[in-house]
Amino acid sequence: MQKLNKAVKKLYIARHAKSSWDDMSVSDHDRDILEKGVKRTLKVAGYLKEKGEIPSLIISSSAKRALKTARLFAEVFRYPVENILVSASLYGCHEDDIFEELYGLSANVTSVMVVGHNPAFTGFANLFLKNGHKIDNLPTSGVVAVKLKIDDWEKVYGAASKMLFKAFPKDL
Repeated sequence: MQKLNKAVKKLYIARHAKSSWDDMSVSDHDRDILEKGVKRTLKVAGYLKEKGEIPSLIISSSAKRALKTARLFAEVFRYPVENILVSASLYGCHEDDIFEELYGLSANVTSVMVVGHNPAFTGFANLFLKNGHKIDNLPTSGVVAVKLKIDDWEKVYGAASKMLFKAFPKDL
């Protein structure tokens, strides 16, 4: 039996699906996703599943559009939706808040998907991407996957990293 290399973690940084601005009486936190967003998310999730890139944990912003996106990924991955961790601190957050979510994870968690919002998620992804791979914008339903040379999530800040892939709906 091959021993799992615990000195490597995978991080999937995902932006919520395209959301609706149709009803201005709905708060930003409670905006829903569009059918177009559902289709794009299912496309990206299917791509990850085909690659065998299924996270062992999903953490989502508490915003309706992020949580619905996380549930779509979970559905495709056959990940129990009740195991999605919902974090209010990922709504309207900064890069530091995303790090805070990761610091508390068990070292046994080998891969995690965080689902949230721009501009923080684009900035956060770029912290792990080398100059030739930096992105201007993490699009809705887009995912950036990175491999981290760490054995514990408390070491995620400043960790040596390598981009595994970008999965953007328009590119699939």
